[in-house]
Amino acid sequence: MSETRKAPEIETFPSAKALAEAAASVLAEALAQGLCEGAERARLMVTGGSSPVACYEALQDCPLDWSRVDIALTDDRFVPPTSPDSNEGLVRRHLLKGRAAAASLTPLWSDAPTPEDAAARAEPAIRALGRFDAVLLGVGPDGHICSLFPHSPELAEGLDPDTRRLAIGVPKAGQPPYVPRISLTLPAILNARLVVILISGTDKKGVIEAALAGADMPVRAVLAQRRTPVRILWAA
Repeated sequence: MSETRKAPEIETFPSAKALAEAAASVLAEALAQGLCEGAERARLMVTGGSSPVACYEALQDCPLDWSRVDIALTDDRFVPPTSPDSNEGLVRRHLLKGRAAAASLTPLWSDAPTPEDAAARAEPAIRALGRFDAVLLGVGPDGHICSLFPHSPELAEGLDPDTRRLAIGVPKAGQPPYVPRISLTLPAILNARLVVILISGTDKKGVIEAALAGADMPVRAVLAQRRTPVRILWAA
């Protein structure tokens, strides 16, 4: 079945509010399904940036047993959670509130001396979580996902479908803020029941359309694979 799955289509919503509510509903449904199928815990992987904030604020009060939900990050900046650049800090401020405050967060950042060391420290905890019920991804204007940037020295390993690494250090970011990063790899991202790509604006839609048409950019690695279902949610 995975070999015959069609490429994902762009699902369009009439407003930013409708997009956020739809994304929250999709993620909540995936978590609820995981909990209803007898698993002790459900698992959600989330991204940073400004695009998912409204989704997180819609998701936080969804009626789930959040005490049985594990949350992890697709990537983070190599800065402490108190920094305004921290993805962990963003998730704590906008998702881990209300009912969702009961969820457990597995961070990528630590006080390790380098982002590579932080990735090595984080990897066992990510591996222990196992398969995720849903992964939420954003996409950069250059087509990057997580902190896997075009032309980065770490890109080949990050997108290698056969790498045994789940997390890698990225010493130089390809987009602002230009701080070192910790990023999950493609196998970690695809170890999920569902990947949801959340985008807004005509520019981001153009990036996805180009990747679907075959343009060589990191997000194409997710769009072209047939292992894990992908949904693309967009509003102008």
